[in-house]
Amino acid sequence: MRKKQMAQCVVIANPLPTPSPCFHSKVGKEWSQGFGLSARPLNPKRLSSGYKVRATFGSADKSIGIPHQWYNVIADLPVKPPPPLHPKTYEPIKPEDLSPLFPDELIRQEISSDRFIDIPDEVLDVYKLWRPTPLIRAKRLEKLLDTPARIYYKYEGVSPAGSHKPNSAVPQAWYNLQEGVKNVVTETGAGQWGSALAFACSIFGLGCEVWQVRASYDSKPYRRLMMQTWGAKVHPSPSIITEAGQRMLQEDPSSPGSLGIAISEAVEVAAKNADTKYCLGSVLNHVLLHQSVIGEECLKQMEAIGETPDVIIGCTGGGSNFAGLSFPFLREKLNKKINPVIRAVEPAACPSLTKGIYTYDYGDTAGMTPLMKMHTLGHNFVPDPIHAGGLRYHGMAPLISHVFDLGLMEAISIPQTECFEGAIQFARSEGLIPAPEPTHAIAATIREAIHCRETGEAKVILTAMCGHGHFDLPAYEKYLQGNMVDLSFSEDKVKASLANIPQVSA
Repeated sequence: MRKKQMAQCVVIANPLPTPSPCFHSKVGKEWSQGFGLSARPLNPKRLSSGYKVRATFGSADKSIGIPHQWYNVIADLPVKPPPPLHPKTYEPIKPEDLSPLFPDELIRQEISSDRFIDIPDEVLDVYKLWRPTPLIRAKRLEKLLDTPARIYYKYEGVSPAGSHKPNSAVPQAWYNLQEGVKNVVTETGAGQWGSALAFACSIFGLGCEVWQVRASYDSKPYRRLMMQTWGAKVHPSPSIITEAGQRMLQEDPSSPGSLGIAISEAVEVAAKNADTKYCLGSVLNHVLLHQSVIGEECLKQMEAIGETPDVIIGCTGGGSNFAGLSFPFLREKLNKKINPVIRAVEPAACPSLTKGIYTYDYGDTAGMTPLMKMHTLGHNFVPDPIHAGGLRYHGMAPLISHVFDLGLMEAISIPQTECFEGAIQFARSEGLIPAPEPTHAIAATIREAIHCRETGEAKVILTAMCGHGHFDLPAYEKYLQGNMVDLSFSEDKVKASLANIPQVSA
């Protein structure tokens, strides 16, 4: 019975390189016999999909399952999304308008309606450091909740930076390198995106400068050190280095910052320096495109184990991880092959989908970026400093906003204390400590699993576990000591912010 329980299978890929046959036949045999273990076969059973089934306790083999194309959901939507507008003229933006910020290939991807776009071999080579990422069944969490639901999570925390962010950081750095760019600049909230871009730049030899939201710069020093270890220069935002930062500090010298402010600072630097381009970690179409590797892998992994999700859940700030997991499944839903509920989960303190309005707004605080039609709380909105720093963005990705407006997905918001309560349950049952951002997806998953317990439904729940929380332990300490509070959402604050959005006819 014990052996049978241990062999409960998940579809997962070990990111370590496969040892040579001589290793298995000589060293491997001696090693296993030295620990009283039987040697494993050299060729474990493969499924028709090309993935291998293996138990959760490990395998020395690596399967080939990385998608070779990114998926663009625009090709399959029944209504095409509204175009971005020039921040000064309010006319549809032209590709050349984006040239000061992005390399040509990323601009082409941003405006493309092609269904699939090939992933460069050089990007695939870097992806192989950690992809494919594991799809894991949360059997211990199911048991803890006493639910008939089957819970699966797609775990992106195995990347070098510990989150899903390198999925886009690597191609963005690569395309900039190909066009002779010397330096890239960016913003980061909690530090996941900044550390991912710092990693990618270290791989390809680019200079990297990061503006990190002040609240996270102060509370998450190890993310900052991680970026610096990979060679990045990191500034707290708002900073005195840029005009945008100086203006914000004049208005509020103790500003905790926001992603909108940090974006303004990075964009300003890119626009003023010919050898520098801007990289964005979420929101834009090409970023969501790159993240589709998550869902494309997961489709094959679930097929390999004979499961189809009834509910797909992910946290949303800008929306890249949520889109990366859900959009390939949305394609199958639009093609009437499956019919899952797709549910976005956002922080109650920054609920752009559930409390914002769907209109054109700037992507940054200073109004330097193109106008995008999105669910927004207003570009001047500065969220309270919740621990999920990566979700403190005033808007939502235009593509996700459009899909939400079409009624193809739903959204809820959850306060941070409930999220950390779920995170503790998850950590103590599954062993992984989640970053504060995916705790929102975990809390929503627990809600759904409890609902299944009450109704007796044996739903398959798929959730996005987008990163680990090893650098977020002070937040866990605050929760465990009973000092964490739910920060209020100010309707008056949002009303004042929305009064400043540009008046553009939709």
